[in-house]
Order: sequence, then structure tokens, then C-alpha cells
Amino acid sequence: MNPSTLGEWLAYLEQLHPSAIDMGLERSRQVLERLQLGPLAPRVVTVTGTNGKGSTCAFIAALLKAQGLRVGVYSSPHLLRYNERVRIDEADVDDARLCQAFAAVEAARGDITLTYFEMGTLAAFWLFSRSSLDAVVLEVGLGGRLDAVNLVDAGLAVITSIGVDHIEYLGDSRESVAFEKAGIMRRGKPALCGDLDPPQPLLDKASELTCPLSLRGRDFDLSVDGQQWHWRGLDADGQPLALLDLPLLDLPMDNAALALQAYALMSLPWQPERIARALRQTRVVGRLDRRVVRYQGKSIEVLLDVGHNPHAAHYLAARLAQRPVLGKRRAVFGLLADKDLAGVVEPLLRQVDEWAVTPLLTPRSRPAAELADALTNLGAAVKSYPSVDAALNEQCALATADDQILLFGSFFCVAQALEWLERQVPEKE
Repeated sequence: MNPSTLGEWLAYLEQLHPSAIDMGLERSRQVLERLQLGPLAPRVVTVTGTNGKGSTCAFIAALLKAQGLRVGVYSSPHLLRYNERVRIDEADVDDARLCQAFAAVEAARGDITLTYFEMGTLAAFWLFSRSSLDAVVLEVGLGGRLDAVNLVDAGLAVITSIGVDHIEYLGDSRESVAFEKAGIMRRGKPALCGDLDPPQPLLDKASELTCPLSLRGRDFDLSVDGQQWHWRGLDADGQPLALLDLPLLDLPMDNAALALQAYALMSLPWQPERIARALRQTRVVGRLDRRVVRYQGKSIEVLLDVGHNPHAAHYLAARLAQRPVLGKRRAVFGLLADKDLAGVVEPLLRQVDEWAVTPLLTPRSRPAAELADALTNLGAAVKSYPSVDAALNEQCALATADDQILLFGSFFCVAQALEWLERQVPEKE
């Protein structure tokens, strides 16, 4: 097969390997050596964690961009278009360049089998190495130690949070997850962790590798005071830094604080006004993502969030509690079968008035009947719908201008909602 379009390439990549996930670096490392790539950029940051990777990467990239640096960002999964995974100077890489990168990796791999994610990661490396970038921010796909992103020796390792997820690959304890995520650390290179209670295996790995490790609560932290928040941390020489009176953000400020500490370790200009502006302007599609649409003559607020595990659900619930609505909060909810259903919905029961549950467009979806039964048993008002579109249409039809539609539970759920939103009339600013 000789793919020529991006769609053909993606279809080809999906059938290259019998498994969607094949943990291990040896196969990818062989292909990377054959590609003979130069350095991706003078500054490379690797980001892993159970939650918060996407927004942390976005904050770091925004801070670097604010200094006039050319920045590449690799992230996954995408919501609507594969191009979202590879961004250079705040723009998605176009189809033609992605096809060129896939062709280069395909030529190099020979008879070595690679998964869809491994092919995409090597293609991103190929693109970054040819783009004369000043910095690259790489989001780990799964775990850390055995993820293809970990082929790169980054100068800074960032670990956002440690929670139990993907237990079939990472184990069923915070300790086993921490061991996997600590695998992105490099000997003698700085690392930082935003988890307030980092498990011992992570601390042990940093000690073994003599990594200067910055910990939240010890070396950096944040506090919220009314409508402002404050940050403190250390620069690369261990000297105290502080930013006061920062504006509250829609995205998690825990992750902004982590990104600030990462930036502080890069010995770049410390300009409070420019830094605050970069943080304030950072947006991530599908993460506490507020939209307003016109529906049947009404202005309806829709809040999208890809939270799909207990840690993310607790954070979402806390943010919703801080921002009550005048009317009802109506949830549209879908979840994959391998996720902790009770752990996701229970934190949100007090924040949601009515639930609309739906299956997702993937064989991995949990049936709507299971979602409805679980919520009913917990005392929630719930109704099942055949699709995300049907659930959104009904919830918007029922909603008043004082209500809010909360759509969450999965990347698949948010992707379908984004397609629905594209067909609606956006509210004019």
C-alpha cells in the first residue's frame, strides 16, 4: 500500500500492529536510530501524570511562546483531527507535512512493527527536528518508562499527578504508577512533581538518578485569595521567586503552578506581567471548556471536560462548586467500559441536577443502561439517550437561559459534542 492522503495514512497505521498498545521501547528505538535525527530543540520538556498533562503542556508552551521562542508541542489523543497532536508555533501541522513524516518513518522501519502511537510519535520527532525550534514540549501517552515519548532524553521531566488509571498497564496502586511515571527522569537533570503526596518510588528514582527534584508544597506552591492567586517557587539557582495577584484561571491552577516552576528552572526572563498574560490566555479544547450557543432562540452555556477518572472528577466537582449556576446543571455523560464508574460520578452527584447518559461511538463504550442503573441507585435523576447528539438536543431543549449543560466523561464524548457544536449557531460576543 502506498498511502497518499492523511486519511489513508491513518487507516494504514491502524492495521500495522496487532495491538493498539505494545509497551516497550526497543522497536521504536531501532527505528529512531535509523532515522538519524538531530536534536529536536535546545530545550526539551517531557510531561507525564495521571491528570493534567494537556493543560500543563499548554501552559509551558504559552510561557515559552511569550518569550518569542518557536515551540513545538506533541500531545494525544486528538479530539477531531489527527493534526491536533502535532503543533508548531500554535498551529496544527498540515496534512502534507504529516504525510511526509509518516513516509519517512515508514521507510526507516523496514520489517519492524510499530503501533499507531509509536508511528505518530516518531513522525512528530521527525517534524520537530526539521523545524528549527527553540523548545519542544512532549506529552507522554501512557505511563512514562515504556512510552515511545521516553525515547527522547529531555532536559526537564515534569510529573503532574499520580493516580490509579490504566491498571492493566501501570498496576493497581499509586506506587506502581509512580514507578512507571518516574521513568521519564534522566540522570542529573532537573525534575518536578505537582502531586502533594508523591509515592516513595518516585522519590527513590530521583535519588537514584541524582535528579534535582522540585516538589509542590516544599519547593513551589500556590494559594488562592478571593479572585486572585499567588505563586511561589525557586529559580534554577535555588533562589526564591514569587508572583502575586495572578488572575484566576479556567484551567487548573495546580497545573499552571507546575508550569511556572518548570519555566522558572529554564533560566529565561522573569517578567511578571508577560507571564500572567500568557497564563490567562492559555486555552485547551475540552478541558473546562466553556461555550455559549444559540438553541431554539435561547443562549445556552455548555461546559466541556474530558475528565474520565476519579481524580479528574473530584477536581471538576470542586470547580463546579466554586461556580454555581442560577438554574439547573444538566449533565450529558458517557464513559468507557474500563473506567471507574462509581469513582467518576459520585464526586459530581451534588453538582448535577439532572443526568442524560449515552453510549459513545466506540466498541469500548459502557452501555447507557449501566450508566443509568448506577446513577439511579445513587439517587440521581437520570434518563438514557441513544447518542450524544440526542442527549444534547434534549437537554438544550429543556434548558433555560439560567441552566448549564455539563458534558464530560471521555475524549470520545467531548469529540462528539464538538461536532454537534459545529452545527449550532455560536453566541456572538
